[in-house]
Amino acid sequence: MTGKERREQLLDIGRTLFAERGFDGTSIEEIATVAGVSKPVVYEHFGGKEGLYAVVVDREMEHLLETVTKSLVGGHPRQKIERAALALLEYIEDSSQGFRILVRDSHAASATGTFASLLSDIAGQVEHLLGDEFRDKGFDPKSAPLYAQALIGMVALTGTYWLDVRKPKREEVAAHLVNLAWNGLSGLEPKPYLTTDYKARQKDLKAKAKEAAKEAKETARAARRSGIEPEPV
Repeated sequence: MTGKERREQLLDIGRTLFAERGFDGTSIEEIATVAGVSKPVVYEHFGGKEGLYAVVVDREMEHLLETVTKSLVGGHPRQKIERAALALLEYIEDSSQGFRILVRDSHAASATGTFASLLSDIAGQVEHLLGDEFRDKGFDPKSAPLYAQALIGMVALTGTYWLDVRKPKREEVAAHLVNLAWNGLSGLEPKPYLTTDYKARQKDLKAKAKEAAKEAKETARAARRSGIEPEPV
């Protein structure tokens, strides 16, 4: 292998072992054995287990932050929340090992910090969006940071739960999260869907139209039985 290829191999192996056993449960000997190299090779590339772990964590935090931040650009505020929730769930699904490492509250060896600091960075992005919305609606924008932390915390905690259960599907989980965040407990939709999910929206609209037509027929039938002419719709 070239030096770059060996470095990437060690990062992949370290990522897998750290996800399974954590920082303290993983040894340099084990990393070297799985890679088929001697311990000095690992030290040469990363200076030790701490250095390897720091690079793994920093990569994962950068990846997740970039993924969620990109989802917050453009579109209706509700769609931004939908995309952000989906982005986190997609990361959890596609990078489960990385997320397991992050939610362990990253070891002090990480230069970037902890998972909490990452969520705080994401909340900072959301805070600006909420601040604009609050001003437009005449609310106090000073409360935007609190709502941003609450929103991100809700999504992140749900993500850690979903990491193991993986039910229901991520789109459905995102729809329920947005249902609570956007509508509140007093206005929950009985069958939430993502507004970006065109098929689900069309299915819901057809179902509502069918139900409305059924009610109109029943009203007309009842009116005929009572001898009262129904008003035109």
